[in-house]
Amino acid sequence: MNPSLFQIIALCGLAVLVVVTVLGTVRGSIGRRDAVLWLSIWIAAGVAIAWPKLTAKIARLLGIGRGTDLVLYCAVVIMLVGFLMVYARLRQLRRELTLVVRHVAIENAFRAKPPTAPSEPNTTVAATPDPPRNG
Repeated sequence: MNPSLFQIIALCGLAVLVVVTVLGTVRGSIGRRDAVLWLSIWIAAGVAIAWPKLTAKIARLLGIGRGTDLVLYCAVVIMLVGFLMVYARLRQLRRELTLVVRHVAIENAFRAKPPTAPSEPNTTVAATPDPPRNG
């Protein structure tokens, strides 16, 4: 089987993604669980690109007409799950930020100095009249 130009380019791109994912895991910027998820996706994509007839066989077993439809359905489901996870994390971060801001505001309110009263009780401060306004 002679690979097409697309297969060569796509598989090289996936190889780069695998290397980036592994390096990110080693450096600690990607968690192990996330790395396993991404590596699984890259490998599944590589298998689907290298052997497109395999996706067609799996699709027929599942009652789906074509292998490309199976890939599309899986991609849509994965994206929706990803969006849901990002949305849930964003809501959690907003909640945490609100709690931190409340905490800081309460701490600052307790630290604020009360207004100082004049040192002598009979001392009055003369009010200066406001300048006249034009208009």
